[in-house]
Amino acid sequence: MGELGRLEALRLAGLTAAADPGMDRFARLVARFLRVPVSLVSLLEADRQVFPGMVGLAEPWAGRRQTPLSHSFCQHVVVDGRPLILEDTRVHPRTCGSLAIPDLRVIAYAGMPLTDADGHVLGSLCAIDHKPRKWTADEMQDLGDLTAACSVELRMRIATEQLRQDRDHADLLLRASVELAHSRDLTDLTRRLRRLFHGPFDPSFVGLMLADGRGLWRVVDPDDLKPVEAAIERLDLDAGFPSTRAMREQRTVFVPDHGALVHGFSPEAVAGYDALGLSSVLCVPLPGSRGVLMWCWPERHVLAVTEEAALTAVAGYVSQAVERTLFVENRLSTAEQLQAAMLTDLPAVPGLEMSALYLPATDQDMVGGDWYDAYVLPEPSATPRPALMLSIGDIIGHDIQAAAVMGQVRSMLRQATLGHPVYSPAGALASVDAAFDALPLGPGATAVHARLDPDDGRWRLTWSNAGHPPPLLRTPDGRVRVLGEHDLLLLAAPSGLPRHDHTHALPLGSVLLLYTDGLVERRDDDIDATILQTASVLAAHGEEPLPQLLEALSQGLADAPQRDDVAVLVVRVTGAGQ
Repeated sequence: MGELGRLEALRLAGLTAAADPGMDRFARLVARFLRVPVSLVSLLEADRQVFPGMVGLAEPWAGRRQTPLSHSFCQHVVVDGRPLILEDTRVHPRTCGSLAIPDLRVIAYAGMPLTDADGHVLGSLCAIDHKPRKWTADEMQDLGDLTAACSVELRMRIATEQLRQDRDHADLLLRASVELAHSRDLTDLTRRLRRLFHGPFDPSFVGLMLADGRGLWRVVDPDDLKPVEAAIERLDLDAGFPSTRAMREQRTVFVPDHGALVHGFSPEAVAGYDALGLSSVLCVPLPGSRGVLMWCWPERHVLAVTEEAALTAVAGYVSQAVERTLFVENRLSTAEQLQAAMLTDLPAVPGLEMSALYLPATDQDMVGGDWYDAYVLPEPSATPRPALMLSIGDIIGHDIQAAAVMGQVRSMLRQATLGHPVYSPAGALASVDAAFDALPLGPGATAVHARLDPDDGRWRLTWSNAGHPPPLLRTPDGRVRVLGEHDLLLLAAPSGLPRHDHTHALPLGSVLLLYTDGLVERRDDDIDATILQTASVLAAHGEEPLPQLLEALSQGLADAPQRDDVAVLVVRVTGAGQ
């Protein structure tokens, strides 16, 4: 970690092969006080030395502000950790073969170590003469004082950058706590997680793997799928990867560079990271043994204490988001199966076309109390053509409790209808009212219950409305009528209060629209106005195929969070029926 720490300090200092006014000032002071033709602030990187401060160097080196290590005396200062003072480099066995002598004309050399607050030697502040020279004690004193001042400047820059990174880490934690809390599913969680890390020094790859008892499986973003992610979808727990080691041992695993990766892990792991162009990786197990979160860098990386603490905290946020997401997904799966079981498969009836739509509310259980129903009545011997019962309703609430009540009400309404051969919609609603006098299951409900009968070459609609939004009827001439007749809410009507049937003819080409209030209720909008808007959409699109009509009616609903669920049932008269 000594060399990694030194290189990390260089990175934090923010100096490289480019002129820096502060470092150039130190080089000028050295040249002036020691009366030398060349002075350098030389910093030693992994494979070169760079000169952010420079005076007197000839071209092409002056323009490049760097040399390979074959031209470096600074490397000896860094390795030894002490000054290197030479009157004539050509006669010193350690330096006589250096290319700096013929190419840079380095004959006399005096270099002192530039250090950071942890004692890492970052480079040297050096004085160079083109002829042999005996350095005086006063000159060495001046060079030492200037070196100490230059080291202080480097330490201030490093500390400033560390403070900035600490602020960035604090900001990361704040953004993570907010961003990850809003994830909708595991894919969305991965996308949000990767968006948190997008700076120039941030990891270039962030991956999430979850445990399933047999190993780890990868959560991927289909829109940002890396080839190796597709090739390695899961790992057995005994695989030789950093992530599986972190999972097995339930501890953080950090691989600082490619050499450590090759030395400590399997060839398959090395090949996988090489395919992504990655050399360093941090793997943090999620609390509760839920999986592993990993960050990867393309070059060697030094993990600062505050960085490790911040990323570990992010792993905690991710674990909470995973737990919440899996719980919601399981709950939604159960809810969706429940809702699907309760919604009716529409029957095929000659002379009629039918289509339906259900959109759940998005702020609770993704299941609710809205329903539609359609079923063919038993055929009496005197009437060979079938009649059709239609229902649409809304139990107050949009959670699993409302769905459970909805299932009971729908079944009771069917039974009440089929138990009375006259098949009166109003009579069936009244029977359900009576049943709920003894079985209070909720604060109330609304419903439209209707019957369609073939009637001399057309169809006849008979309906009763229990406080529900009015059906809309589009006639063949394109006009839309609001069927506004209604009685009180279902389940809330006083005993003995009559309910009424209403009738209307449905000629060929008519379109009947039944819907729940989720289709027409808007915050701050009058519901009567939105019903008229829905009528206008029905008028404009009523001749289109029913799926396209439903799409037009529900335009925008699926893209915005729904406070209430939506059920829509639409019927078109295409013939007299047989």
